[in-house]
Amino acid sequence: MMMKDPSKKYRPFVAVDLPDRQWPGQRIDTPPIWCSVDLRDGNQSLIDPMDQERKQRLFDMLLKIGFKEIEVGFPSASQTDFDFVRSLIEQNKIPEDVTIQVLTQARPHLIERTFEALKGVKNAIVHVYNATDPMFRRVVFSVDKTECIQIAVDATAQIRDLMAANPETNWTFQYSPELFTTTEMDFAVEIVEAVMDTFGPSVDNKMIVNLPATVEVATPNNYADQIEWFCRHVKKRDTLIVSVHPHNDRGTGVAAAELTLMAGADRVEGTLFGNGERTGNVDIVTLAMNMYTQGVHPQLDFSNITPIMREVEYCN
Repeated sequence: MMMKDPSKKYRPFVAVDLPDRQWPGQRIDTPPIWCSVDLRDGNQSLIDPMDQERKQRLFDMLLKIGFKEIEVGFPSASQTDFDFVRSLIEQNKIPEDVTIQVLTQARPHLIERTFEALKGVKNAIVHVYNATDPMFRRVVFSVDKTECIQIAVDATAQIRDLMAANPETNWTFQYSPELFTTTEMDFAVEIVEAVMDTFGPSVDNKMIVNLPATVEVATPNNYADQIEWFCRHVKKRDTLIVSVHPHNDRGTGVAAAELTLMAGADRVEGTLFGNGERTGNVDIVTLAMNMYTQGVHPQLDFSNITPIMREVEYCN
C-alpha cells in the first residue's frame, strides 16, 4: 500500500550546486562516440543468456549498423564470455577499425583472466570499475575513502603494467567510478584523478572515464549538472574521453543521455532497444533517431529497422 506521506520514508535527491550551468544553452550537433553494451549489460538482463551462436549473430549485426566500439562481455566472470572473446580473436572476426571492450572488476585475479581472454587482439578497451558511493563504501565493502581509492589505483597499476607487457595490442584504458550519480562529486573527481595519476593519460593517449548512472535516482537535469561539474573540475580534461552509461530506473534514460551530451560528455554506452541489467540502459535506436530528426546523422544505420528488431528478438 502506498504511504499517504512518502516523505516519511523518502527524501529528494540533493542537487549539485551549479547556478551558472551552461548546458541548457548547448545543442547536439555531432554524434557521440557510441559503444554498444548489448553483449554484456544487455545480456545480463536475460533469463537465458545468449549462447555463442546468438552472440556472434548480434556482434555481426552491430558491425553492419556501424558500431566501432562494442563491449563483448565479462570474460573473467563467465566461461561463455571468455570463449566468445577468444573465438572473435582466433577466428579474425573483428574488423581492423573496430575496438572490442571487456569489463572487469578491480580484483587482481579477474584482471589477469581478462588479459588472458584478450591475448592477440588488435584493438581493445579494458574497462575496470569499483563502487564509490558512500552506502557501498560503508555497507558492502567496509572501506573508507582512502581504501576505496587504493582499490582503484591498484587495479589501474596492474592493468597499465599488463598493457605494457603486451605491446602488440592497441590498448585503451577505461575506468568507471560505479554509482557515480550517488557519489559525492568532489570524491568522484578525487578518485578519477588518482587513477589518472597512476595510468598517465595524455592528449595523444587518452583514457576513458565512464560516469554511469548506475541507478537513475533523479531527473535528467541533475545528471547533466553532475557531468558539467565534473568536466569543469577534473584536471587535464583534454586527456580524457568522458563517457556516460545511463540506466533507466526512472524511465528517462534517453533524456539523461541527451542532456549529458549537452553538458560535455563525448561518448555514450547503451543498448539497441534499451534492454539491460535491472531496469535497462539508454535506448540507442531512439537516441540516434532523435539526432537524425534534428538534422544530425548519428553515423549508425537504421535504414531497415525491422530486420534489426527481429534479430534482437531472436538473440535475446
